[in-house]
Amino acid sequence: MVIKKVCCIGAGYVGGPTCSVIAWKCPDIQVTVVDKSELRIKQWNSEKLPIYEPGLDKVVKECKGRNLFFSTDIDSAIKEADLIFISVNTPTKTYGIGKGRAADLKYVEACARKIAEVAENNKIVVEKSTVPVRAAESITHILSANRKLNVSFQVLSNPEFLAEGTAVDNLLNPDRVLIGGEESPEGDAAVAELSWIYGHWVEAEKIITTNTWSSELSKLASNAFLAQRVSSINAISALCEATGADVSEVASAVGQDSRIGSKFLQASVGFGGSCFQKDLLNLVYIAECVNLPEVANYWQQVTDMNVYQRTRFSKRIVECLFNTVTDKTLAVFGFAFKKNTGDTRESPAIYVCSHLLEEGARLNIFDPKVEPKQIEQDLTSADVTSDPERVLNLVNIYSDPYEAVKDAHAIAVLTEWDEFKTYNYEKMLSIMKKPAFIFDGRKILDHQALIKMGFHTETIGKRFSRNALQRASGEHFPAFSWTP
Repeated sequence: MVIKKVCCIGAGYVGGPTCSVIAWKCPDIQVTVVDKSELRIKQWNSEKLPIYEPGLDKVVKECKGRNLFFSTDIDSAIKEADLIFISVNTPTKTYGIGKGRAADLKYVEACARKIAEVAENNKIVVEKSTVPVRAAESITHILSANRKLNVSFQVLSNPEFLAEGTAVDNLLNPDRVLIGGEESPEGDAAVAELSWIYGHWVEAEKIITTNTWSSELSKLASNAFLAQRVSSINAISALCEATGADVSEVASAVGQDSRIGSKFLQASVGFGGSCFQKDLLNLVYIAECVNLPEVANYWQQVTDMNVYQRTRFSKRIVECLFNTVTDKTLAVFGFAFKKNTGDTRESPAIYVCSHLLEEGARLNIFDPKVEPKQIEQDLTSADVTSDPERVLNLVNIYSDPYEAVKDAHAIAVLTEWDEFKTYNYEKMLSIMKKPAFIFDGRKILDHQALIKMGFHTETIGKRFSRNALQRASGEHFPAFSWTP
């Protein structure tokens, strides 16, 4: 088989960028991205894409209409394709067996059934979504049980390793491309076909081939290891605050060890995004299912530490503001789970804001890329609050950070947007209530400069011996000696 046409089912954060780059680097291949959502496809076909990723606009504009197409005609795309990516959502189950931990594969199964129903010739089907180990086996069974005569399928695992905010660069310059397939002549041939596509721009030594199960588990393990590093440094940050150590200095010293390295050692209010928590919980569930409770408990503690970190940050804000935030206004800088993306899934900001709203705070929220409707939806969802109307009455969303801080008692930095470092904080201080507080949950600001200006400044993993409020009043305000 020579791959001439590729179809991707799912026009989200993975499918859209991945297939746009494939189309850009493989002009000889026609790539069609399909989705049930007419709105999402309309957005992909418009000037304003449904997701924000640096560099993505340029790639899409160059390829769209040439060899890159976005459509709701799923059946036609499947029929014409030689290779089909399944890139649909695999959320954590909210019901039944495995609730709160297991991955919900209903969308993946629906794709497999649709492919079997529509396909009229041989297809290579590729798992692009993050799935549990042996999900490919289930897809294979569904395809085999429902296929037409003289139609065969090969199922591959090709997990994505994209970081939002750098997804295009991750695709263009990957650390590795992982492809898992059935250990048979047919499976080897399918792996070779997918490898040929990536070989248009990825060096051969970076294309790693494994069996299907190793590929699936490698994705979960990679995210679990990264999340574990974040939770580890956040655990150390709590010790730093209690002892007077500086977590940045500790992280630097630890990171100089070549066996450890410096990446993912930035203490913060916690990790978020669509993958880390979901994949950790999936790993916990798998370990429980194969009767490995010690393994399950180990990985569960990684996500528990993340919850602890954002909870103690919220509590510290309340404590510093004289143990009450009722009817006080707090300016929230950042709502996305990380910079350079508009994605808010599992963002620490959701949980910190929710805690402050429960305490009666009024929040003025500013984020340069997150849409106001998304912020409102996240804060009024059933998982966050039982009183959406009250939440909306306490929340205001601003397009100007200076307007957001007017008459505010405090600023809470919850996303590490670079522009937050450049603001005129002296100007902000002049229009805020006094004493004015800054809580830097991302460790990106110049704390000594802020203290010198007159801000009472708090951050993660460090105690300031002389804060503005202490100098002015002579009183002692404990700096980040948090309790669970």
